[in-house]
Amino acid sequence: MIDPNLPTPGAFPVDDANTLFTVWAPRHEQLALHLPQFGRTLPMQRADDGYFTITTKAPAGTHYQFQLSPDAVKPVLRPDPASRAQVDTVHGPSIVTPPPRPPLPFLNPDLRHHIIYELHTGAFTPEGTFDAVIPRLPQLRDLGVTAIELMPIAQFPGARNWGYDGVLPFATHPAYGGLPGLLRLIDAAHAHHIAVILDVVYNHMGPEGNYLADFGPYYTDAYKTPWGAALNFDGPHSDHVREYFIQNSLFWTRDCGIDGLRLDAVHAILDHTASPFLAELTQRNHAAAAAQGRRVLIIAESNENDPRLIRPASLHGLGLDGCWNDDYHHAVRAALTGERRGYYSAFGTPGQIAETINNRFAFTGQYTSGFKRRHGAPARDIDHAALIAFTQNHDQVGNRPFGDRLDDAAGEAGARVAAALVLLAPFTPLLWMGEEYAETAPFQYFVSHTDPDLIEAVRRGRASEFAAFQSGGDIPDPQSPDTFECSKLNWTLRDRAP
Repeated sequence: MIDPNLPTPGAFPVDDANTLFTVWAPRHEQLALHLPQFGRTLPMQRADDGYFTITTKAPAGTHYQFQLSPDAVKPVLRPDPASRAQVDTVHGPSIVTPPPRPPLPFLNPDLRHHIIYELHTGAFTPEGTFDAVIPRLPQLRDLGVTAIELMPIAQFPGARNWGYDGVLPFATHPAYGGLPGLLRLIDAAHAHHIAVILDVVYNHMGPEGNYLADFGPYYTDAYKTPWGAALNFDGPHSDHVREYFIQNSLFWTRDCGIDGLRLDAVHAILDHTASPFLAELTQRNHAAAAAQGRRVLIIAESNENDPRLIRPASLHGLGLDGCWNDDYHHAVRAALTGERRGYYSAFGTPGQIAETINNRFAFTGQYTSGFKRRHGAPARDIDHAALIAFTQNHDQVGNRPFGDRLDDAAGEAGARVAAALVLLAPFTPLLWMGEEYAETAPFQYFVSHTDPDLIEAVRRGRASEFAAFQSGGDIPDPQSPDTFECSKLNWTLRDRAP
């Protein structure tokens, strides 16, 4: 277990005038707090474990940065890695914010009683804000939705992004309405008996505005991920890295009232310790929720078909509440559309749909051409409700070259079959925004980076990734505002045939 006495990172007002600042920066022997509004730079006190602290006059609303270099002529200034809000961009000063109000009482059912609806805050409405989601909640409630799942909202560069390029995990993206807007949405959802699940990214950080390595060994050279350097969850000093992300999870669930976390691509969280990070994160969130008389659900995204994620600790599992079931999606889509490229090569017969229902996954230890090895493990002891079933989501739509939805390939009849297979299977169903009325807008990959070299690298990478799939036009430009705009839902289609 991580030492529960480790300091909590961030800026915490201790009264109306003063704030306690804490940051872990073991790469430095000296660190200073820079307060640009007051023209002051104050040395911070260093502890042996590399935490720097200072309590000083700085009321809520104060702008601040950490000065990593004692050079007064060319100081190296960085935002707080645990910033709750930024003055402007991910590169600029952070803002001292008051703590969020305690969560209001809400009875979050367990997974077997949920129908989840995944949405991207920016593309769900024309306004693209948390507040704009609120008037749509009655329609989702009447549809039967019991939980909305927000794609990542941690602050990223620019205004447009899927959210997986976030670099300030504690800061709610300002274009969506910031933390005040998120709290209003949570309260409104609860008033409609709808839970709020948040997608969080603990397997990598975005490339632009990512200053963690300037402070300490947040990364390790021992592993690589598809997105570059791996975060340090099991190497020297990893206790502090793990605590940073666990504190982030508790900020959302314990402090803000989020009812569940969807952990992005946990197979890329590389951790060979005897006390895994995922188990600790789950235990501490469950314990904090129980102390508040609440239920918090921890759900993994994983392509490993590993039932240990969900098994309780008493059965040598990690104790998570649920996991996305990619196999069910692949089996349904391949059977409906005949698609055989990439990971669909191992799928295609309707019988695999039945096998996935019976065995929880299609592959539970057999050889698969998708991985070119044996894949998965027996999982028939796992409750069906712990597995999330879908035929569309942000990945399975947005990671296609043109962001086309299943309806395009399967047709209206196929889409109806797909809906029935999701809603009537014993798994917990998840719908993708707009799926319920056959939205025609694609969901394409979009970013708004500010680094020209990075923008060009993303364009080249996207084009290269789909070179073999290109037909009927160029891959949409991820940086173009048009790519984002065309991905927004058209709410008028809900009232039109079919």
